Amino acid sequence: MDLRLDDLDRHLLTLLQANAREPAANLARKLKIARTTVVARIARLEREGIVSGYGVRLGQRLEQAAVRAFCGLSVNAKSAPAIIKALERLPEVEEVWAVSGQFDYMVLLRCGTPEQLDTLLDQMGQIDGVNQTQTSIVLSRKIDRRSTVE
Repeated sequence: MDLRLDDLDRHLLTLLQANAREPAANLARKLKIARTTVVARIARLEREGIVSGYGVRLGQRLEQAAVRAFCGLSVNAKSAPAIIKALERLPEVEEVWAVSGQFDYMVLLRCGTPEQLDTLLDQMGQIDGVNQTQTSIVLSRKIDRRSTVE
């Protein structure tokens, strides 16, 4: 697949990642191009599947109120599709990545309390085909490249 991204596309993507709700006129000012060019570029990036959607990034207030953790899962290969479906049904599961190394999947979790995390980890460990879990609780974020870009 030919991505055909030039410097302007990459800069526009960086700005959209920082604030997807930024008005096209503001983006145009920051990029020093016409608003119609911004609109056309965004439409092309969406059409080509480079931008697949827009979402909400939770604020610091909610981030600080949550208990977040990374959980490595070692699974039976034949059970993998059923395990992914089971994880999809757990609202505390934010993201799941297939990875190389000691584990088959890394799962990002968000819970309201340590007790809720404990219960969730018990549930995940009981999913058929999960052989092993290892969890690390997030203490603080040191780098966030998704922050507002000026």
